[in-house]
This record gives sequence, structure tokens and C-alpha cells, in this order.
Amino acid sequence: MEVTSLTLDTAFWVTAGAIVVLLMFSAFFSGSETALTAASRGKLRTQADRGNKGATRALQITEDSERLIGSVLLGNNLVNILATSLATALFTRLFGESGVALATLVMTLLVLIFAEVLPKTYAITAPESAASRVAGVIGLVVTLFAPIVAFVRVLVRLVLRLFGVRIDPDSQILAVREEIAGAIQLGHSEGIVEKEDRDRILGALDLSERTVEEIMLHRSGIEMIDADDPPADIVRQCLKSNYTRLPVYKEDPENIIGVIHAKDLLREMHSEGDGSETSGLGKFNLSSVAKTPYFVPDTTSLDDQMRQFLKRRSHFALVVDEYGALRGLITLEDILEEIVGEITDEFDPAAEHQIRQSEDGQFLIDGAMTIRDLNRASDWNLPDEEANTVAGLVIHEAQTIPVVGQVFAFHGFRFEIMDRQDNRITKLKMRPLDPLSLQRG
Repeated sequence: MEVTSLTLDTAFWVTAGAIVVLLMFSAFFSGSETALTAASRGKLRTQADRGNKGATRALQITEDSERLIGSVLLGNNLVNILATSLATALFTRLFGESGVALATLVMTLLVLIFAEVLPKTYAITAPESAASRVAGVIGLVVTLFAPIVAFVRVLVRLVLRLFGVRIDPDSQILAVREEIAGAIQLGHSEGIVEKEDRDRILGALDLSERTVEEIMLHRSGIEMIDADDPPADIVRQCLKSNYTRLPVYKEDPENIIGVIHAKDLLREMHSEGDGSETSGLGKFNLSSVAKTPYFVPDTTSLDDQMRQFLKRRSHFALVVDEYGALRGLITLEDILEEIVGEITDEFDPAAEHQIRQSEDGQFLIDGAMTIRDLNRASDWNLPDEEANTVAGLVIHEAQTIPVVGQVFAFHGFRFEIMDRQDNRITKLKMRPLDPLSLQRG
């Protein structure tokens, strides 16, 4: 009888000790999962660059998040199920059939408090530090469970495929940009990030997603020089122009033969003359001043075009379509404005402000204003998939070219046509149909 009692006591303490150890393992797996998934890879990269080996290891094992999560969950479920089984056996021996329910209640509380909430709360307070500390052990666990996890991954993908779900291998790459953009938007909504800072950062992120066609100056607005004009007229036009670079055409505006810079023009006149204002006009040769035009496809991304500008040390390009027809022009300043906003100087006409508020509280919009610029200026969210400009959006939705006085309502806004030149809508008046949207913006 004494031996049996001693055996029961020994079995009790051994089993209880095993349950405690298994709960500690469960807490480790739970905390590690939270730390490694919540840790910022950017901060881990910074620590790794400073020589933190734990951060380096954490970066390595988080590259394959599916494999990491599978290994951690496998280990966590393994110890939890084993701990629950031992507790059930222990409580059944002590309390009979009622021990099953009691073991379920006790283990639920123990796992919830000590193996889930407590370690995860600790890990979330300093995820990068916790991830660096556990990365070594978790790396061994990932290696140990690799064959089982690989089988589970194949099985999961097959099951998902049955339901029409396919895993995108590039989803992680795309998620990085979305994560940054989401964090910036959240920071702005909480008042942490200023609107101007948000617009600059998001503008820089969007350069690779947008093309020169979206921001170029349309050919109808390009100021050109006729190569057949007298030198005096060419000089007079350059002096009156607000631009320092002007395309030069021969006979047909489609036939661009060069681009002239005002500084090159004045330098040529000075070198050919005797110092007087008009002495150089008689010997002036336009072909010796004009530079070779630089043409780019209208489908070029803004990011690629900016790199080309910097590489060529050029600020000016003419945009053509797939047939080689002139579409417009783009400058380095146009691309920079997508990041920092409108850039103006003393030569920009004051009338070029494209959005003004009228006396009745509505907004007067230049029809050529891009939808993106309007959204940035007013914090609205008009769609820009089908059209680049506000006038283009109205024409697309109306499926016709409206006349002055027509009113439309779509995308939560009221549009009234104020002015039109030929087939172009030049001025609109618009306001949100829901006035509260201005406050929410």
C-alpha cells in the first residue's frame, strides 16, 4: 500500500512537471510567432547592418513566412495537445470521470493566460528585440520540422486550389508597398503624419505605377517655334515665352527637328554680333542652336523616365505614341511635381491656379487639371483609371461632349460645365453631394 501511494505521488509530480514544461514550450512558441510576424523587417535590417546576428537570423527565417508559421504552429499544437492529454490523464486518476471536464477547464485557463496572452503581450511590446532573441532556436525548429511542413504546404495548396484559390508568389513583394502606403494613410488619419508629408511619400511610391501619358502637357498646349520664321520673330517669341525650352518644327508641327534653349539662343546671338541688341540677327543660324530632340514612348513609367533624365542630364522630352505621332511633352519638373506638389516661379502666370472656391462655396476647376492633382489638393477620391483629367472624367461618364450649362452627378459629386472651347471642356464648377465629405476629407 505504501509502495502504491509512493508510485502515485511520484507519477503525479512527474506528470505535473511535464505539463509545466510543456506550457513553457507553448508560451515560447506563441511569443515567438507574435514577435517574428510583428517585427518590422526594416528595423531588423537596420539592426543586422549594425552586426546583430539575431536580427540577421530573424530576417532569414521570416523570408518564407508560410514555412515559418507552419513550423511554429506545428510545435505549438504539438506541446498543447500533449499537455492537455497529460492533464486529462492526471485529473482522471485523481477525480475519476469528472476529471475530464475539470482538466479541460484548468488547461484552458492555463494555456490562455500563461501560454497565449502573457507571452504574446510581452512579444508585441518589443517585437524586434524578441525576434532577435528567439530566432536561433526557431531556426532549428524550422529546419527540424521542414519535411512535415513541406508536406502540409502541398496539401494546403491542393485544398485551396479545389476552392479556386491560388497562392501568388509575388504577394509578399507587393505587400511591402501596400504596407508602407497603409501605414502612411493610417498615420495621416490619426494626425501623426501631415498631409503634405503623406502626399510626398505616396507620390514617390506611385512613380513606378504611372506613365508619362498621365502627366504630360498635351500637344495642344505646346508652344513651338517655326523654323521658317525670320530670326527676329524667333528671338521675339523666345523672349515673350514663359518657357526656356521650345520645340522647333519644320513645315508641319508633327515634324520636330530640334529643341532650342533661350540661353543657347542668346549666347549664339552674342557670339555672332558686335555687342548691340540686333547685330547678331543677320548671321543667326537656328540649326546651330537647336539641340537634337529627345523622344520617349507614352507608356514609359515616371520612375524610368526620371532615371533617364538623370542619366542623360536632360530635363525635356517629347512624348510620342506607338505610331510615332506627337502626343505631348514632359519635363523633369513635371515628375518632381508628382512628389513635392506644384512648383511655380515668378514667370508662371497667376491665372494658372487650377482650383478656386467660388462665392457659393462650390469649386471652380480647370478642365485640364489632372484628377490626381485634384484629389491631392482637396483630399477627395475621384477615380483616375478611365481618364487623366477632370474634363476627361466628365466626358467619359457622360459618353458625350457636354455643352455649357449641363449638370451631371456621379462619384458623389455634382459637375456643372462652365466653359468650353471647341471640343474641350475648359472650366467646371463642382461640389460634393454630401457636404460632410469636405469635413471628413
